[in-house]
Amino acid sequence: MSATGDLHVDTFLVSAGRPLPEPGAPVNQPVVLSSTYVADGTVNYARTGNPTWTAFEEALGGLEGGRALVHASGMGAISAALSLVPAQGTVVAPDTTYNGTVQLLEALEQAGGAVRRRHATDTAGFVSDLDGADLVWIESPTNPLMDVMDLRTVLDAARARGVLSVVDNTLPTPLGCRPLSLGADVVVHSATKYIAGHSDVLLGVTVVADDRRGAGIGERLMRHRTLSGAIAGPLEVYLGLRGLRTLALRLERASATAAELAGRLDGHPAVERVRYPGSGAMLSIDVAGDADAAERVCAATHVWVHSTSLGGVESQLERRRRQPSEPETVPDNLIRLSVGIEHVEDLWADLDQALRAAP
Repeated sequence: MSATGDLHVDTFLVSAGRPLPEPGAPVNQPVVLSSTYVADGTVNYARTGNPTWTAFEEALGGLEGGRALVHASGMGAISAALSLVPAQGTVVAPDTTYNGTVQLLEALEQAGGAVRRRHATDTAGFVSDLDGADLVWIESPTNPLMDVMDLRTVLDAARARGVLSVVDNTLPTPLGCRPLSLGADVVVHSATKYIAGHSDVLLGVTVVADDRRGAGIGERLMRHRTLSGAIAGPLEVYLGLRGLRTLALRLERASATAAELAGRLDGHPAVERVRYPGSGAMLSIDVAGDADAAERVCAATHVWVHSTSLGGVESQLERRRRQPSEPETVPDNLIRLSVGIEHVEDLWADLDQALRAAP
């Protein structure tokens, strides 16, 4: 039996995290707006729990095959996961990751820790760097280069060496990859992206395995969330759960469109390189020319939204190096594309005209 029981994942997404089907009960988990609870119940204060959180955590934990913990944002979840690194500890990570993670790793180094960086596809290098490390940070595909890592090999090597492993699963979502089943200790999501899916909330999630080892790690993450105060609002969590209901439909449509666009962009006269991991709704392109050419492409679209996020129903694009904290390993002329649910022909026509108008 899978974490979703006997249900197909599409059905589980719709049914998980709902109240018991008793006569007169609401179909949806209500938004509970209370900071204080009567003593001797399961929750005593809103910084440690909320019934709306519980419903969302049960649904997402079931999808990932573990126990989920909701955080105020994706960065809140990433910060919680990196809090597992001991003082002056050592982290192994790809040389290009989400830039918020990059900044936290740089802060770890400034505090006396060490970060060993490897190209995501250098599996042998990753394995050798694990010796003596405390934690390995994994993205696959990486953001925004879309490099695919050998998850099983790196995770097996980390477990054999007693190194904690964290996988940022934001881009694949649990529908594309379930890292806990491959041996990961912690899964991280920016639920702002595909999980919620409508560009209207900030939300993060950590998930650990539902076993004794996972319980110990989960307690540490819970303590960090409680003491740091980086908790999510119940309305945001309600919207996250509502968005989760349509994840399978949204991702199916967006992924099919992304595959079609990747094929059409390959060989386009205004595109030097297409970075597509082979599945999912994300891809990046290196446009012909320099940073200014890439900026002109982004400014010339009408259907695609020029914005800095991803995973929404609307298609979004951005030249990533316009962000000051973006790693220098990202080319100046790279544009990240987050494919939404619009009609493929409208997206292609808009992108094609922008690319042809840019030089």
